Amino acid sequence: MPAIVLIGAQWGDEGKGKATDLLGSRVDYVVKFNGGNNAGHTVVVGDEKYALHLLPSGILSPGVTPVIANGVVVDVEVLFEEIDALSERGVDVSRLKVSLNAHVITAYHRTLDKVTERFLGKRQIGTTGRGIGPAYADKINRVGIRVQDLFDENILRQKVEGALDQKNHMLVKVYNRRAIEAEEIVTELLGYAERLRPMVTDTALLLHQALDAGKTVLFEGGQATMLDVDHGTYPFVTSSNATSGGAVTGSGIAPNRIDRVIGVVKAYTTRVGSGPFPTELFDESGEYLRANGVEFGTTTGRPRRCGWYDAPIARYTARINGVTDFVLTKLDVLTGLAEIPVCVAYSVDGVRVEDVPVSQSDFHHAVPIYENFPGWTEDITDVRTFEELPHAAQNYVLALESMSGSRVSAIGVGPDREAIVVRHDLID
Repeated sequence: MPAIVLIGAQWGDEGKGKATDLLGSRVDYVVKFNGGNNAGHTVVVGDEKYALHLLPSGILSPGVTPVIANGVVVDVEVLFEEIDALSERGVDVSRLKVSLNAHVITAYHRTLDKVTERFLGKRQIGTTGRGIGPAYADKINRVGIRVQDLFDENILRQKVEGALDQKNHMLVKVYNRRAIEAEEIVTELLGYAERLRPMVTDTALLLHQALDAGKTVLFEGGQATMLDVDHGTYPFVTSSNATSGGAVTGSGIAPNRIDRVIGVVKAYTTRVGSGPFPTELFDESGEYLRANGVEFGTTTGRPRRCGWYDAPIARYTARINGVTDFVLTKLDVLTGLAEIPVCVAYSVDGVRVEDVPVSQSDFHHAVPIYENFPGWTEDITDVRTFEELPHAAQNYVLALESMSGSRVSAIGVGPDREAIVVRHDLID
């Protein structure tokens, strides 16, 4: 049975939650393998809308075991808040499993995230201020706190004191903030331990056993390829690997267990925060996409930057991830446009470039080269087969497919859970 990786193929907010939800009834495990509560998935079920930040989207599917794997950084307070909010709405959260090796976001990570970003001024990255970057930095610097440390008070105290030895010097001497007492942090984290204990396990072993038993496991990436710390628009990226390779290191499964990689793309492009964005629109077309697509961050509420579809980005992410299938979302947002431009290549210093430039400077100066496609006016939100789509919408999808490096297997045509057209099965 398959191990399926589902990743964002642009700069995030592509609708991965909808894609996960589409597969939810046919998978046994849904695994979050990177990021923290700096990203959000919005899933609409009937008249109910669920905004998830730290929890995998599979938590909304009955019978599915949701897993927070070792590659995630966990703000335990946020985790409990999300669990409580879902429980109050009747969602069963009892199956949730959390890796003992996942790193923990502490109060000092959140503080450092905010003061560092403010200190950067015009050079700000555009972080959410939730402590994700500093927590990953501690992980790489080998001074991080892991979930398992919450169950050993002596180890926890030693690690917190060691981390704060350096951080308090920075807070006081560089940022003019008060020092943080180690005991405050230790007391807070120990207070989470007993409630957390029944959820934690060796998730890598759990997932290996599940695959060996013939279960279907879906690995759900946070953020997206263009925000990957290695393969994205560095330094305007997240602090983890949001690519299919991150599913391997972030969960402990072997590369040869992966059967399929699904990339989620919008029918146009958005991003939040700073950084290059060749097709970004600053006119009424951008406002049209933002308003019709409700392009405001699930986690932050920030308005998203909007632009036309970028085919070189799609080809790049298909190559980096080994995408076997694309899920194209929010096609309905384009309804009503007389003409829809698509970026098919870039001009860099007057030279036509077909692929994403590896040089940050070149990409920053890339000017999109557009090809225009006819739009449509018909309402498509009730369409459920490809043949029912207006011919102009069909041609648009087929054109994107031919440019993007893999087949388009499903198409989102509205915000509702059922508003999707399936062209090819995403599991079989």
